[in-house]
Amino acid sequence: MQVDVLNIKGQKTGRTVELPEEVFGVEPNDHVIYLAVKQYLGAQRQGTHKVKTRAEVKGASRKLHKQKGTGGARKGNIRNPLYKGGGTIFGPKPHGYDIKLNRKVKDLAKISALSYKAKENAIVVVEDITLDAPKTKQLVEVMGALNVANKKTILVLPEYNDNVYLSTRNVPNVAATLLADINTYEIVNADVLVLTENTAKIFADDNEVVEA
Repeated sequence: MQVDVLNIKGQKTGRTVELPEEVFGVEPNDHVIYLAVKQYLGAQRQGTHKVKTRAEVKGASRKLHKQKGTGGARKGNIRNPLYKGGGTIFGPKPHGYDIKLNRKVKDLAKISALSYKAKENAIVVVEDITLDAPKTKQLVEVMGALNVANKKTILVLPEYNDNVYLSTRNVPNVAATLLADINTYEIVNADVLVLTENTAKIFADDNEVVEA
């Protein structure tokens, strides 16, 4: 899959990069994408939800009145779940939401998500962005020139660049991430993937994203 390399003004540079078909041209597997997204979102949950049982709420443990002879229903203590202020039955308890996925499943999910983006023509390759200092305005101008200003965009970098990261921090619909850190959820959640030229070359050379 040949993709034109654009400069930061959105113009073609005359260069192209080859994105491998085994990563960007496979038949997507929706189920493994679902599993990978479920794993990612589950890992974000703290799982600290907790309610008090009848053994933990305040209240005396004595029986409210004798079992028989009152003409009323049988009653235990005031901490009964049927009473206001009583314990909660079958309420949530702290637990994790992590699920385990095999490496091959996660790799296939990432490849499937990238293939979807390729089919939708939602991948842009731009020459390497270099900023002398963190400049949000300059980055916004670059995104505008690439026609992705109003789209949820992931800027994929080959290595950490402090100036670029700081420049994206105040742009609500743009996020920068490393190629080694990108995950299926980020790919699916984005409208457009913007790859720098060096990032695209890593894909072409050894498909590093599959092993990330």
